[in-house]
Amino acid sequence: MSVKAIYPGTFDPITFGHIDIIKRAATLFGQVEILVAAYTSKDTLFSLEDRIALARQAVAEIDNVVVKELSGLLTEYARANQVQVVVRGLRMISDFDIEFQMALTNRKLYPCLETVFLTPNEKYIYLSASIVRELGKLHAQLDEFVPKFVAESLYRKFAR
Repeated sequence: MSVKAIYPGTFDPITFGHIDIIKRAATLFGQVEILVAAYTSKDTLFSLEDRIALARQAVAEIDNVVVKELSGLLTEYARANQVQVVVRGLRMISDFDIEFQMALTNRKLYPCLETVFLTPNEKYIYLSASIVRELGKLHAQLDEFVPKFVAESLYRKFAR
């Protein structure tokens, strides 16, 4: 039986840290669905359509990964699509508190849903999309943080 996993997030924008987690998940599960959140408490820089397009381009070479929109509760999506695994990335110990709370809440809402925590390569342990957005705003070099097409999209956003 092939296990399907979901990896939810805002991906505003997708970074090499996200991509590293996605590649790790793709080796563990038969299919990985990247779920780009439509509704978020975060004030996103990129539109939902842009975030989905950038994510699709970033994972285009990974055969068992697809990108979809998440427009409601993660647990409802998981239940409707018979998904039993959610993948979350942990960078620092500070991530653990919120991720642990979310995992327990998800389990309460949908007891069949297990959360698997993956850690990125050490070179991405500090990396976040908010850091990338700040660097992009200041027109810093982004080669170490995001794919070239993401960097170009950031530069265009901040050129306005």
